[in-house]
Amino acid sequence: MRIGTGYDVHAFAPDRPLILGGVQIPYEYGLVGHSDADAVLHSVVNALMGAAALGDIGQHFPSEDPRWKDQPSTVFLEYTRDLLEQHQWKISNIDVMIIAQRPKLAGHSLAMREHIAKHLRLDIDQVSVKAATTDGLGFVGRREGIACQAVALLER
Repeated sequence: MRIGTGYDVHAFAPDRPLILGGVQIPYEYGLVGHSDADAVLHSVVNALMGAAALGDIGQHFPSEDPRWKDQPSTVFLEYTRDLLEQHQWKISNIDVMIIAQRPKLAGHSLAMREHIAKHLRLDIDQVSVKAATTDGLGFVGRREGIACQAVALLER
């Protein structure tokens, strides 16, 4: 068994959709990024790759590569799933924590879990997505952006 952690942060920006966990969330701002800036999926990809010692999202999908411009992060998730399968790794579970002052995300966690489970070919009970605020502290509390942490457990 192997455990991996992932972390991602993106700043808010106007005129972009807010995509988290593969789900478009109604909000006045989206996140800045080369791809769709889905901090949830980016942290999950990093946790999975880290657990398998297969590098990180930046090595596989460098932001200076125009192929990844505005790509949905689901592409990265499916690539990671296939890479894990090639190396005989099986995902046991994934636990995600979104850190955001706004928008409120509790009503969207089930859709995110469903999206992640579907694209990783997991049962929904293998995926947890939670959200927390920072009670107004730091860049998240000032509503400058969103952070996300993920933990993944792999087995052979």
